[in-house]
Amino acid sequence: MSPARPISGYTADQLIDRLAQARGRLRALIDCLPAGGWLGPRAGHLNPPLWEYGHIVWFQERWCLRERPDGTRAPSLLRGADALYDSTAVPHDVRWDLPLLESAAVDAYASQVADAVATRLRSGLDAEIAYFAELCLYHELMHIEAWWMAFQDLGYAPPARPDVASVLSTQRLLIDAGEVVLGSGADDGFIFDNEKWRHPVAVAAFDIDASPVSETAFAEFVEAGGYQHRAGWSADGWAWRQASGAHHPLYWKQANGGWQVRRFDRWLPLSAAAPMLHVNRYEAEACAAWLGRRLPTAAQWLRAVAQADFHWGMAWEWLRDPFAPYPGFAPDPYHDYSAPWYHSHGELRGGGSVTDPALKRPGFRNFYLPQRRDPFAGFRTAS
Repeated sequence: MSPARPISGYTADQLIDRLAQARGRLRALIDCLPAGGWLGPRAGHLNPPLWEYGHIVWFQERWCLRERPDGTRAPSLLRGADALYDSTAVPHDVRWDLPLLESAAVDAYASQVADAVATRLRSGLDAEIAYFAELCLYHELMHIEAWWMAFQDLGYAPPARPDVASVLSTQRLLIDAGEVVLGSGADDGFIFDNEKWRHPVAVAAFDIDASPVSETAFAEFVEAGGYQHRAGWSADGWAWRQASGAHHPLYWKQANGGWQVRRFDRWLPLSAAAPMLHVNRYEAEACAAWLGRRLPTAAQWLRAVAQADFHWGMAWEWLRDPFAPYPGFAPDPYHDYSAPWYHSHGELRGGGSVTDPALKRPGFRNFYLPQRRDPFAGFRTAS
C-alpha cells in the first residue's frame, strides 16, 4: 500500500456501520432468491449466488483480518475457505461444482467475520485497516450491483424497484477547448489503483449530449435497421452481432405493435424518460455512428461533467477509451482488481439506479468486456 495514502475519512464506528448497511442490502437480495436460486444457471457472466455470498465474506476476512505485513496470510476462521472462495485461484466454471457451504453456514461465517472486523477496527484505526475496510466495503457494493444485474438477467423479482425514469434532455452542450485532469491523487482519500495517478490532458473543443440516449431514441436506430446493416459497426462489433444473432437490444420484445422492455420480472413500454440500458459497447458505438457521432472519451466526459446541465448518474456510460493504465500505475495490494483487465475491457463512468452512491463519483473507472449486455450500461454521444 502506498505510504502516501491518508487515513480514511470514516471513524471506526462509521466503517462498521457502512459495512453492516452493505450486508443488509445483500441480505435483502438473498431474501428474494427464488427456489433453486442459490446456484442458478451456469453462465459466463454469472456466479452462483451461494459461491458469491461466501466470496464476499471471505474477501473481507482475507484483507481485514488475515493480511500480514510480510504479505503472507493468517489462517482463515473457516477451514478450507481459500479453496472455495478465492476468486483468483478458483476458476469461474468450477464454482457450481465446489462443495459449497449451505447458506446457514455462510451466515455463521459472515457473523464471525463481521464481529472480528468490528473488534479490529475499534482496537485502533490506522491507515492500513481503514484502507482495507473501505476496500472490502466497495468490493461488497460492487458485488451487490452484480446481484442486481443477475436479478435483471434472470427475470427475478427484486426487493425494490429502482426508478430509472428521469428528465432526459435532448440538448447538446458546447464545450470549449481546455485541459482536464484524469486520475486521482494521494490527497483524494480512498482511490482504486486504476485511478493512479493524476495527470493533465488537453481536450479540443467538442459538443456532447446533455443526457444519455433514451430508450425511444435507441428504438429509432433499431427501426432503421441498425442491427441489419453493417455500416457504423466496428469490425469487432459486427463480428459480435453476427455471432450472437442479436437483432435488437437484450430484454426487448415486440408486442401490441411496439417495443417493450423487461425490467426484472415485468414488461413495460419504452419511455423517452428512461435511459437506454443493457447495451454493450458495440451497440453503443453503432448507434452513435448512425447518428453521425461517436462515444465520448473519458477526457471529454470529465470535462463536461463539471457543467450544470450535464445530467449523469442514470447509467454506467460506455466511453470511447479502452480500459488502460495511467502513467505511473502500480497495483495496490489487491493485485487482481485492475491489472488483469487492462486493454481487453472498455471503460465506463457514471453509475446508475442500482449503483451505491459511494461509487457514483466522476473519478471512478468502471470496466466491462465490450460484449457485455447485462450491466446497467448506456451511453451518450459526442462530436
